[in-house]
Amino acid sequence: MLQKKNLWWLVGVVAIAVFPLVVTNPLYTSIGLFTLIFMACATSWNMFSGYSGYIALGSAVFYGSGAYTMALISTHANMAPGAAMFWLVPLAGVVAMLIALPFGWIALRVRRHTFVVITIAVFFIFQLGASNFAFTGGTSGISLPFITWGASYYFIPFYYVALAIVIFITIVSAAVRRSRFGLQLLAIRDDEDRALGLGVKVTSVKIVGFTLSAFTIGMCGALYAMEQGQIYPQFVFSPVFDVSVALMTFLGGLGTLTGPLLGALILESSQQYLTVSFSNGSLYLILFGSLFLIVILFMPQGIVVFLRDRLTRKADLERAMIKTNDVALSGSTR
Repeated sequence: MLQKKNLWWLVGVVAIAVFPLVVTNPLYTSIGLFTLIFMACATSWNMFSGYSGYIALGSAVFYGSGAYTMALISTHANMAPGAAMFWLVPLAGVVAMLIALPFGWIALRVRRHTFVVITIAVFFIFQLGASNFAFTGGTSGISLPFITWGASYYFIPFYYVALAIVIFITIVSAAVRRSRFGLQLLAIRDDEDRALGLGVKVTSVKIVGFTLSAFTIGMCGALYAMEQGQIYPQFVFSPVFDVSVALMTFLGGLGTLTGPLLGALILESSQQYLTVSFSNGSLYLILFGSLFLIVILFMPQGIVVFLRDRLTRKADLERAMIKTNDVALSGSTR
């Protein structure tokens, strides 16, 4: 069973890796790139919010911080545009973690509902700051060094860096879930007071989990800034980012490993395709709303949990039928 599951993971990675080699249209490569970015962000968001039960609606702080780290350093350091800028991606993740540490220390001293409000408030503080500070360029944003890669090749390097980030955060998320630290996060989600009574250092565990989740989101923000070549505060510090990441995770299955990947694959690819295919750029919102309504009504725990339960019930039914037939056959032979 474990080998079969690993085989499916391998097939999925290979299929995604060969996609830009088979589908060479830059339009579809760009859709694949943004899908991978949101797969990584949703998985990282789920590693804290899905495992701990604390729904964070301020993760755009880390996304925007990563984008501005890339923009400010590459601009002021007069970096040569090109592959060398990729070395700033992990640095942007570290900066996001450093921001997440005091952010989490403030927000995670309260319980779930108040935590949501605080994350939203901190998000708007960062958005307003980026729109008004001189060093961020204000509402005019920042222009990054212009990368002169050809149009047919332009998205390929970004695509494979994004794929590497997805693989990285998926492995980390799986390791966290299986670790003692992950069990402590799950215990907090199930019953925080009981976890505290059992000796779990609740506040410290939450802060560490919150800080870890910021790393990948910050890297994705930096990758986005580098690919776009121009960033604006209203786009990198966007409430739509937080809503999208949460919706993708809930669609696929909150607290599962494959759920955020599946949810982002469905929603982001659909949104990007509808945006470039139709003049009405808001058409994807209708799809999002309809799809989310279907999930809430028929699959409240997400697609992954729904399918897993259906397959489990089917397997149990088949085993019960086999056992019944064996009993009937043994009775007839007597």
